[in-house]
Amino acid sequence: MKRAIELAKKGIGYTNPNPIVGCVVVKNDKIIAEGYHKKIGGFHAERNALTNCKEDTTGAELYVTLEPCCHYGKTPPCTEIIIEKKIKKVYVGSIDPNKLVEGKGVKILKEHGIEVKCGILKDECDKLNEVFFHYITNKTPYVVMKYAMTMDGKIACENGDSKWVTGKDARETVQKMRKQYMGIMVGINTVLEDNPMLNCRIEENVDPIRVICDSNLRIPFESNIVNTANKIQTIVVCTNEADTDKQKYLEECGVEVVRQKRKGRVNLSELMKTLGEKGIDSILLEGGGTLNAQALKENIVNKICCFIAPKIVGGADAKSPIEGKGVEKMMEAYNIENMEIQKLGNDIMLTGYLKRGSQCLQEL
Repeated sequence: MKRAIELAKKGIGYTNPNPIVGCVVVKNDKIIAEGYHKKIGGFHAERNALTNCKEDTTGAELYVTLEPCCHYGKTPPCTEIIIEKKIKKVYVGSIDPNKLVEGKGVKILKEHGIEVKCGILKDECDKLNEVFFHYITNKTPYVVMKYAMTMDGKIACENGDSKWVTGKDARETVQKMRKQYMGIMVGINTVLEDNPMLNCRIEENVDPIRVICDSNLRIPFESNIVNTANKIQTIVVCTNEADTDKQKYLEECGVEVVRQKRKGRVNLSELMKTLGEKGIDSILLEGGGTLNAQALKENIVNKICCFIAPKIVGGADAKSPIEGKGVEKMMEAYNIENMEIQKLGNDIMLTGYLKRGSQCLQEL
């Protein structure tokens, strides 16, 4: 199953909004076939492994990170080929929460005399598809808030300079995250201050869908975002107060403008539903302090990824990753659980999950 997990990771960035899955076929204590879900619309891991197997699979055992599908979609059910190839036993990591599967795949295999054992390295397999599990269950994107800061909690100097807070290894990790998650979201202030591309710089044709929260359509026509909108899918979200003529021009440039029927700021909870309906399963939130604070307040964040550089810049007015009013009491703080720490060059990456149902989230 560990090998199946390694194989599944090869599909990162290519299968969204489908899960990443790995499969290993074993006979007489020898691996005779391997496969993984390579891209959306392509064969699933089990079918890739069994179709390419050169040996007789009768009586073999199959290890798969996610329950085999049992319905027709873009490809035939994996249960069919497992039965056809006379597999004797199947080891499953995670049960698929998709209502079309959700235990039915296991049931079908058992009905055909195949022994099935579930929950093999379940935690590791579940983590592979935390995005898919959230999206298929909630129909909204899985949101990862990412930011880089100095040891004194600053994301930029007082004059706005921010290149670079962290080192090469940390920045390369962020590029991998841009490949992994289907969308990337920032606020208009980030566009105005940094004029970013928000693309993936380590590989071609895996750029995330760019989502810009811009209530009043202040985005400049000459910005990198607008100038590349005909090459990289771009969504700009505004409210009813935005200029309709500017909207038309942006649309002519290839920008998709989503107009919310409200005044004031873009409502992020409503936006997540809209993005979910568009098939966007995940968002890497690279916003500044204002957007990050709003995202926490509206409870759309699932995971935090914080890069900390061994630097101190000071400055009473230097920006921090979470701004806004903040909580009034420490007991109202947003709690993070299941923390992990990783060293990247001289920097540290902290990852954790927003604790659901905690006192802070109930009260705010």
